[in-house]
Amino acid sequence: MLSFIKNWTLPLAMLAGAIGYLGFAHFSFLAPTKPFMNSLITVLTPLLIFLQLLLTFCRVNPQDLWPVRWHGWLLLFQIVSCLAMVGLLLWGKMSVTYKEVLEGAMVCLICPTATAAAVITGKLGGSVSALTTYTLLSNLLAAIAVPLLFPLVEPHADLSFLTAFLKILSKVFPLLLCPFIVAWLIRRFLPKLHACLLNMHNAAFYLWAVALTIVTAQTFKFLFQSDASVWVEVWIGLAGLITCAIQFLLGKQIGTHYHDRISAGQALGQKNTVLAIWMAYTYLDPISSVAPGSYVLWQNIINSYQLWKKRRKEAKK
Repeated sequence: MLSFIKNWTLPLAMLAGAIGYLGFAHFSFLAPTKPFMNSLITVLTPLLIFLQLLLTFCRVNPQDLWPVRWHGWLLLFQIVSCLAMVGLLLWGKMSVTYKEVLEGAMVCLICPTATAAAVITGKLGGSVSALTTYTLLSNLLAAIAVPLLFPLVEPHADLSFLTAFLKILSKVFPLLLCPFIVAWLIRRFLPKLHACLLNMHNAAFYLWAVALTIVTAQTFKFLFQSDASVWVEVWIGLAGLITCAIQFLLGKQIGTHYHDRISAGQALGQKNTVLAIWMAYTYLDPISSVAPGSYVLWQNIINSYQLWKKRRKEAKK
């Protein structure tokens, strides 16, 4: 039973999120709990993301973190592509529909690498240390870019740019960088606690599943409550597909040039989608969270195919 749940965690977590939202939406006896649940989700989602990153970085030896050349090209692509989306959103004359699609694409492009990418990279035969280094660098990039750019494309009438920037910075920067600092301090000064956290190697996976359930429920909430048409939602979902395909392909192309095709492909293509969904519905038009929501499916389809292809290749040897 446990093996079945672990193998099918992605669809089960998303199904649980959908059922959870529909339950709260249609059963009146749950209505009194809604304010509490909304407050809990507001706190719980970033906490789960923080804990996932902490457990991941606890497994990393800082001495193994060395930037390589392809890191620079991938970071350059992330920031340039995100700036291109910002430019179109600020100066392009378009309807609200295209604005929502571009916001969805933007969050998929700037989102940092998934914590689980190191596991997939190792299984595919890539460099785990290079991938982990890029995970940290992409978190740093997102921690700086998101507070700077998101208030520009989704301004709030009651907040100045500086106020909005500081508000987002105060939430995103600690969320993305403090886990690494805390993990380093634990490794350095609390070796027993560090050893204990290392033994909890499966905990990050289950934390991810819980977080995915929550953000899926939130995405369904915005889908059902949005005035956007089904076609708009389809276009936003396609934005997730297009950005996913481009990033996997480009990452592999750049990686091939530096003899690290697998690691670079995973670094740019596999995203921390739970974080992306949370950032989208918190700081952008909530309907844009459909893009990273669909990205979850696309990246898992691509990785499942790559793992199957590798298993088949090994079986022939």
